[in-house]
Amino acid sequence: MAAVARSFGSEREAEPVKEARVVGSELVDTYTVYIIQVAVGSHEWTVKHRYSDFYELHEKLVAERKIDKNLLPPKKIIGKNSRSLVEKREKDLEVYLQTLLAAFPGVAPSVLAHFLHFHLYEINGITAALAEELFEKGEQLLGAGEVFAIGPLQLYAVTEQLHHGKPTCASGDAKTDLGHILDFTCRLKYLKVSGTEGPFGTSNIQEQLLPFDLSIFKSLHQVEISHCGARHIRGLVASKPTLATMSVRFSATSMKEVLVPEASEFDEWEPEGTALEGPVTAVIPTWQALTTLDLSHNSIAEIDESVKLIPKIEFLDLSHNGVLVVDNLQHLYNLVHLDLSYNKLSSLEGVHTKLGNIKTLNLAGNLLESLSGLHKLYSLVNLDLRDNRIEQMEEVRSIGSLPCLEHVALLNNPLSIIPDYRTKVLAQFGERASEVCLDNTVTTEKELDTVEVLKAIQKAKEVKSKLNNPEKKIIEDSRLSAAPCIRPSGSPPSVAPTSASLPQPILSNQGILGDE
Repeated sequence: MAAVARSFGSEREAEPVKEARVVGSELVDTYTVYIIQVAVGSHEWTVKHRYSDFYELHEKLVAERKIDKNLLPPKKIIGKNSRSLVEKREKDLEVYLQTLLAAFPGVAPSVLAHFLHFHLYEINGITAALAEELFEKGEQLLGAGEVFAIGPLQLYAVTEQLHHGKPTCASGDAKTDLGHILDFTCRLKYLKVSGTEGPFGTSNIQEQLLPFDLSIFKSLHQVEISHCGARHIRGLVASKPTLATMSVRFSATSMKEVLVPEASEFDEWEPEGTALEGPVTAVIPTWQALTTLDLSHNSIAEIDESVKLIPKIEFLDLSHNGVLVVDNLQHLYNLVHLDLSYNKLSSLEGVHTKLGNIKTLNLAGNLLESLSGLHKLYSLVNLDLRDNRIEQMEEVRSIGSLPCLEHVALLNNPLSIIPDYRTKVLAQFGERASEVCLDNTVTTEKELDTVEVLKAIQKAKEVKSKLNNPEKKIIEDSRLSAAPCIRPSGSPPSVAPTSASLPQPILSNQGILGDE
């Protein structure tokens, strides 16, 4: 049965009962290995040891803790692997382990804790092992500025220890003092929290269900979280003043779970600094230092209003989710790099009103048939449209007039199998065809020559169309001849207004998004 995570709270359960049962054995080469099932509360796991491991454990406990020498079943040389002896030894070894656990009901001796893998699965053992590791290597890790990797189970153990209010050094060994963990975490800048998809190790522990508190980290600049339950994470908001880069993957069902975990406590909320209108029960501080956010590979279906809390974001990755509509991004004035690949977008209508300053846009792997909403993204430099449903070459005209566009990817669309696909696409860019890199392939001179031919053919068709439609030509000519009449007498000839200066394109050093 899967372990059920306990929620945060001030009331804590008593110390959980520890049990160890020998549930079987197996013959490996010439010796027998005994299978031990350990249970602490609702958490269970399996450990395997041969008799010589038990004997070594016993010798150390006799020396260190003065336990009875005769407690361990004696060695056997003849018939040691016989079925009858093994079955009797299974029962005797179980009694031995249960006697030891009863003798040490609180914190087990280090040698016993390691024997039963408490340092991997049990709260006291996990925190003691982590504290000792940071006592020995903590300063070195902080000095090197390396990313520190830790598991949800370890963070859960630390959280539980802190909420229990126990002495920080219950074992009596100064190296295992919880203070070593707290001193390290309050200075750490780069953190990675990675869980497991299924049960952890040989246990029944589901890490994605474990609650933990990250408020012990006071100076984080970067955090990566994967395979955790975003709804069970608390305290990350403590890093709002310093956190510049955040990645939460395989963990969230909504953006609010990550950006506004405290919002569930309020009916109405607004970001700090907003002009408040109407009843608001909470004003929530923004992520004032956050510029890069990766929420890819989650189950997010909506770009919700929580984006108001990340006003300084420049790079946003929402790839591999279930987003249906591009919404609410008009609040992100600094956004220049957006990845919406492999979502469920089917329309881009009005997208220019939400992505006015975007320079790199990845829309690969969606359900797009039309590109009409992209025609006013004048700052766009890199555009990835692979793996969509674009059939008509006319759709490319929507992006053909974008003045800064340099990299375009259209492979694996229906139109990409059209004969002379590359030259027909490049022809849509007119005089800028030589400046465009299509599908990560630089345009060749031969392709440019073919583009010129296509442009000439197109121009001839337009002329022929005008000749075949004299009424249209007369109307256009009458408009041209009537134009000077609207200028007041004595006024100088009008000059066409120059367009506002466009932002300089920022080239991604990886080219088109999605080839990472």
